[in-house]
This record gives sequence, C-alpha cells and structure tokens, in this order.
Amino acid sequence: MLMQDNATELGFCAWFSKLPAKRDDTVRLFERGDYYTAHGADAHFIAQEVYRTNSVIKSLGKKAAPLPSVTLSSTLAKEFLRDALTIKQLKIEIWVPEGGKKSAAKFELSRQASPGNLQEVEDLIFANTDMTTAPIVLSIRIAKVDNIRTIGTAFADATIRKIGVSQFAENDLFGNLESLIVQLGVKECIMQTEGKTADYDLSKLRQVLERCNTVVTERKPVEFSTKDVEQDLTRLLSGNQQVTALPVFDLRVAMSATAGLIRYLDLMRDSSNFGHYTLSQYDLGQYMRLDASAIQALTLLPGPGDSATKNTSVLGLLNKCKTAQGGRLLGQWLKLPLVNLHEINRRLNLVEIFVKDSSSRRALQDDFLRYMPDMHRICKRFHKKVASLEDVIRVYQAAIRVPDLIEKLNDIDTEEYADSVLIAEQYTTAFQKFDDNITKFKEMVEQTIDLDQLKNHQYIIKPDYDEQLQSLADQIAEVVSALDEEHERVSRDLGLDMDKKLHLENNPTHGYCFRVSKNDSKVVEKKKDYTELSTQKAGVLFTTKTLKRHSVEYSELRERYNRVQSTLVAEVVSIASGYTPVLEAVDDIIAHLDVIVSFAHVSANAPSNYVKPVVTEKGTGNLLLKEARHPCLEVQEDISFIPNDVEMIRGKSEFHIITGPNTGGKSTYARQIGVIALMAQVGCFVPCESAEIPIFDCILARVGAGDSQLKGVSTFMAEMLESAAILKTATPNSLIIIDELGRGTSTADGFGIAWAISEYIATTIRAFCLFATHFHELTTLSQQIPHVKNAHVVAHVSEGEGSKEKEITLLYKVEEGPSDQSFGIHVAQLCNFPESVVKHAKRKAEELEDFGNEGDTMMFSKADIDEGTKIVEEFFRDFANGSGGDSMEVDDEDPEAQLQALRECFARHREKLEGNPWCKSILDEL
Repeated sequence: MLMQDNATELGFCAWFSKLPAKRDDTVRLFERGDYYTAHGADAHFIAQEVYRTNSVIKSLGKKAAPLPSVTLSSTLAKEFLRDALTIKQLKIEIWVPEGGKKSAAKFELSRQASPGNLQEVEDLIFANTDMTTAPIVLSIRIAKVDNIRTIGTAFADATIRKIGVSQFAENDLFGNLESLIVQLGVKECIMQTEGKTADYDLSKLRQVLERCNTVVTERKPVEFSTKDVEQDLTRLLSGNQQVTALPVFDLRVAMSATAGLIRYLDLMRDSSNFGHYTLSQYDLGQYMRLDASAIQALTLLPGPGDSATKNTSVLGLLNKCKTAQGGRLLGQWLKLPLVNLHEINRRLNLVEIFVKDSSSRRALQDDFLRYMPDMHRICKRFHKKVASLEDVIRVYQAAIRVPDLIEKLNDIDTEEYADSVLIAEQYTTAFQKFDDNITKFKEMVEQTIDLDQLKNHQYIIKPDYDEQLQSLADQIAEVVSALDEEHERVSRDLGLDMDKKLHLENNPTHGYCFRVSKNDSKVVEKKKDYTELSTQKAGVLFTTKTLKRHSVEYSELRERYNRVQSTLVAEVVSIASGYTPVLEAVDDIIAHLDVIVSFAHVSANAPSNYVKPVVTEKGTGNLLLKEARHPCLEVQEDISFIPNDVEMIRGKSEFHIITGPNTGGKSTYARQIGVIALMAQVGCFVPCESAEIPIFDCILARVGAGDSQLKGVSTFMAEMLESAAILKTATPNSLIIIDELGRGTSTADGFGIAWAISEYIATTIRAFCLFATHFHELTTLSQQIPHVKNAHVVAHVSEGEGSKEKEITLLYKVEEGPSDQSFGIHVAQLCNFPESVVKHAKRKAEELEDFGNEGDTMMFSKADIDEGTKIVEEFFRDFANGSGGDSMEVDDEDPEAQLQALRECFARHREKLEGNPWCKSILDEL
C-alpha cells in the first residue's frame, strides 16, 4: 500500500509532477516509515534491477495520467542503495515526508549520496556489512600558471578523515591526472561547468574520466573560490595548525580545488569534522604509475558485480584479509606499488617471516585478526555522536586481545632472518606505544558497562556507576520483588501453580499482567477482585488492583532509568571518542599486519609455492623469471598451467616480439609478466621458481581495444589514444605490454603503425617491452636492432587421421625465435566452424598469400630496393663473367667446382650484399 487515502495519493502525484527535473544518473527514493517508494522512470528502473519484472509496478493518481510506482522494503532498499552507489555508480536522493508525517503528500530532501560521497548514507547501507573500499572523491581545477597548463587537485577520504592535494603540469593526454585517479581509486570527480578553461581541455578531461569509469559531477565556478578556504581548513585540521604556514597552501590551483571539495562534501555543516582532518601533499612520483588500461589489462581489480574475494582478479586472489580495514589497505597497495627499494624489501621480509612460520600465521588469522572491528568507522560514529554501547564493546573486545597479540608477535622467532628486529619495529613496538591508552580504555569500559549482561546481548551501564541510576535500580528491584509477591498471593488464592499455570508477564499493551489458559480462566471469572483484560490465542490476560499499581510504578521507574541510562551512555561514548587518535593508529597497524599475513597465506597456499623475488634498484638489473605463472589463471578449476621462463636483459634482449597462434597464450604470457612485476613492487611473493625484477616506474599496457559508439570512440581510435599515451609517458625504466596493435585498420596501415611504434620504443625509449603480434613481418626488426628478440608460443601440427587435414595442438610453451604462421584457420576449426566455411577460408588465404608475395617488399624503401637490385645484378654478372671480366674456366659437369666458384664470388660481394637491408632479407630466407 503506497498511500493512506485517495486524497493524499492525488496530492502526492500533483506535488511530484512539479519536482525539478533530475539527471539520468540520479535515483530518487521516498522514505515512508519502514518502506520506500520510487516513481516515474525510477520505478521502471528499480523494477528491472531489483525485481526483474514490471509486474510490481503500480499506478497512482488519475487513470488519465497514472504515475508508475514501486515499493521497496527497508532491506531491499538498503541493498539497492549499496549496489547503485558502489557498483552502478549512480547518485541517490532520499526524500522524507514534510513534518515527519507518514501520510504527508509533500516531501523534502533529506539525504544525498554519490559514489565518492557516502557520508550521509554510510550507516544505512553498511550497517551490517564491512566497507571494503574507501569512497574517494576528487576535485579538479585547470588553470594556466606561467603559461603552462596546470592541474590542481584535492581528494578526500572520509573514512580516515584525510584531505590530500597535488598540483602539477599536464600534457595534452592528461596522463599524470589519469595515473593519480587510478592510484587513488577515485569514484567521483567534481569539476567546473564553465569558465576560462578551453573547451578542448574539458573534453579531453572527460575522456580520461570516462576511461577510468569515474562519475563526473559538474559544479559552478564560484564554488572553487578560495575566499574561505583558509578559514575552513583551520577549523577542519587537527592540532590548531597555522594553515598559511603549510607549504601546500602556496599551491593556489590546488587550494581552489580544495575549496570546491569542501563545499561539495559540505564538511563545514558537520561539527564532528572540526579538528579531525589531516592535510597532506600527494607526490605522484612516490609510487609506480598505472593507467586505466594497465589496471584492466592486468585484471588488477574485480569487474562490475564481481566479488572482491574471487580469484578472477589480482585483488580477489590476494584478499585473504580478515578485517575490513585490511581489505581496504590491500586495494590501496595494489594501486600504489612502491618504487622505494628499502620499503619493498621491508614488506618482502615481513612476508617471508609469516610464510615460513605457518603456525603463527594461522594463529594470527584465526585467534586475533578475525575479531578486530573496523575501528575507523566506529571512531567516526563516536565523533558524530551516533555510536552505541555496542560500538564501545566491540572496541573493548579488540583491546583486550592486544596484549595477547603482542605476546604472540614476540614469540615469533626472527633470528634466522637478516632483519631480525623487523616484527618488533613494525608491530610490537608500535602497539606498545599505545599500551597505556588501551589499558585506560579497557578500565573505563569495565568501570562503566555491565559486562555480565553481554551474554544476554544487553549493552547497559552498571547501576553503581551513577548514584541516581543506582537509586532507580534499587527501586525497580523493590517493585519487581513486589510483583513476585503478588504473583505468589494470586497463585495461592486461585490454587494455580505459578510456574506452570499462572504466568506473570510484561505485555506491550497492558504492562505487567497475569495469563492463564482458557480452560483455567473459569477460576478467574468466579473472583470479583480480578479484572479481565483481553482474550488471546495464548490464553486470557487479567490483573488485580495491586498488580496494576506495581505495573504502573515499574513503567515509570523504567522510563526514568532509561532516560538516565541514555544520558550516561552519551557520556561514555563521549569519553570513548577521546581515544579515537589511539584507536585509529592501532587500526592502521592491524590493517598492515592483516595485509602482510594475507600475502603470506596466498604465497604458501598456491598450487605451486610463490618465491621471494630479488628486486633491484630502478635503472639496474634485468627481468629474469624462471617457471613463471599467471597467479589468477593457475588457481582456476580444470586448468593445468604451463609455466614459462622469461629473460629480458638490458642491452641484449629488452624488447620481445611474441608471435604464434591465436589462443596460444601470447597475451597470458605478456600479462603475467606485468602482474608479477607489480606483485613484487607491492611487496608480495611471486608465482615463480626464482625471480629477479628491476623496479619499474610505470607499467603501460595496450591490450585488446574496444569501441564505444556512444562516446564517439572507435576501436582504432581507442587503440591509437592508448598507444600515444604510452609513447609520451614511457621511460627507460618502464614496462610496456602491447597486444595486437594495428588491427582496427587496413593490414598495410596497421603493420606500418606497429613497425613504427615498435622501432620507436626499441631505439628511442629503450624500455622493457613485450609486443605480441600477428604481423610476422615485424619479426625482421630483430635483424636491424640487436636487443630486439623474437619469441613464439609453440603449436604442434600433425596430419589428421584419415584425411590430409592438419590438426593443431596448442602447447602454451614460449620458445625463442619467430613463429612461421598464425594458425588462424586451424583455430577456427577448433571452434567448430562449418567445414565449407573453413575450406573457403583456406582457399582465399592461399590466394591472398600468392598475391601478397608481390608486396613483401613494403617494409623496404624504394632506394634500398633499387640499390639492392643493382648489387644483385653486379653479383650475377661477376659470377657469369669472372672477376675483372675474365671468362671463368669452370666445368659445367662439375657441381663442386661451380659451388666453389659461387662461394668465391659471394665472398667478394658479401659486404655489399649484407649492407643492403633488401639483399640481407633475401639472404636470410635462403
């Protein structure tokens, strides 16, 4: 039932029709007590998304202009909100009746939320679930500083109350900004709608945000005014800092973005924010750079709708964390691989300790980490004054485990490790730093809360904590005793057993009363001192004058007791909120420990154990992997993964061209190298028998292009945009992964682009590069550039039984040298193409190959071919006439003599033949 009466229904429809139009990415919900409704286009959307049918849609109002409407229970509404905000990237408005009346025809906007700003609905949608990812909103401002395009950004993580700012010069492709968005895991970006910034910049910026799957929220330029930013930051920041003295305050473009961020999040409205935020400058260079293409190519994060614990992504594979804060930190680490060798080795050494000490690892997971609550969220509830005693108890139950946790960490034997004090430095010393405060928190809880009642799931203040509360508790006890005495008296008077037949119960409607079965109620009817209250299925309820007096007295005392209790609960929560800096610091230590233990768990329990990589300083060392595997694929069911060695040596084999059949494993081979490199820099063991990995400043990928007709971006355009970003961003210390470049245009153009890009990377950038391709002509690049090497995935071809057809077996093994064919038609056969189609494909392929042989010279310039032709003509003229024009005395019947003459002639012309690219290619084919 949507409305109380027809008049209210018609009034609501009339009011709803006058609401201002909303954006397509916004859903409006109307709260009606214990359920919600949606109307118009939103009703159709929810019907399909939640119920998967339109049959749930009802019509309100007049038949001539019905308003489609749908109802959501409170539980379904919360599930929809969580899905809409965190997965579908929608914005939400929640409206409540004016004046708080359930039957009101008009509503007012109560709460708003977006993917990057969940503050107003956080308690609603995450009431019974953990927040696995922190919603990050980023404010962007574009300006000219000294005639250079400059980006100022500010981001907020409301979970830990942190504001970060950065300011940097930007190129046409907005590569630095894209890397920042990926590193932070930004859910939503706010930007100006208009102003002096060129439309070209804004359109390019929107393309980057769309590629990163980030929601765009446009705001008016006036909201980016820095007029009040100093005053606002002074109130928000902890420690009464002098904002103007901070170095970041001089970043004026970033401060403009900060002003827009503060206004959008409305941080100044909530006084619980004051004095609890931190402000820091974010340095893009302190982490490995990743772009959106690399995140997708390496399958770093779960896809839309996928669980954060499924093995289909790197995050899902590594997320064996037992705490919500650990899961969030792991997600941050994967997007922020380290470039500091000392910090990488520090994490690796910690993981090594827990890999080898399996008993301690399991004990930490099962006995400690799984019981640790998300204290950052609880502390936030403390500050907002919405926390309950249950929140205080959850922190207390974690606090009482900390001493045992410290003892367990101290028991770990680290003497065999090079850094034997690492556990103490990273964890136990840090825990002990807060030991006094944790002890005081425990004592406060034990003095104020009745812990004996926890077994009854009751969270109450101890009566002896407050004199007034104790007095009321004593009075309540006296009343309860009087109730029991009346129970005994009536039992004797009626001759009914007080345990089996005469029940004393506290009824929601009548208060304390007696209940007897319908059969025994006849005894009551004969007594004038008893008043019947009601007859129910469970029996007959009745009371006496004495019982009624005690019941009223009990209700009044209990109400007064609850009021005092509520006041004291608020006082206890307020005291607990004073411990939030300590609790948040302890929470950070627990999260770090949880991630390290999770890395160790995955490394020790993989199908084949992971190994600790040897990581070398940036710009030094080689990429050497033995028996490397893809961590996500090897754990899939019914898969026997084939490992491969990788050898990329600086100056010798830093550029690999990989050829071979479709579905033969080229892409997997290239991607697994990128995943392994990233895992090493995150600080995790890697799926190899041995590994030497240099620190990469970025991983850039161009793997599998997709078009977007709605955005006006074709497959080829997307491919070229990604390739352009690689060429502008890559350095000699980068890892580049390119798969099937040049497929979106003609074969000749595609090959030309692939050749040019490969040659530029190999000769100018000199980065480590894996280039998978079906352009077999590209393999000749190794003849011109010494450090370009060919590799191919092996396929075994055999004659089919009873026919002349060839059968292909994909071996998924990578070996040196180029592949001689792509086996595309053979793969089509494996996919059960109709036989007639396969035969026709073979016939057309043979025709094209014959025709194409005439164009094999397209990779050589006309000058090279003309020069080469003359060299070949001179060679054959010399062979026919002899050196210097003398006739050669060679017996035509003596093959050995002819061969010897040919060798002598070749020796004389060898330098010229091998010096010409066209001639050399002919020699290589002989």
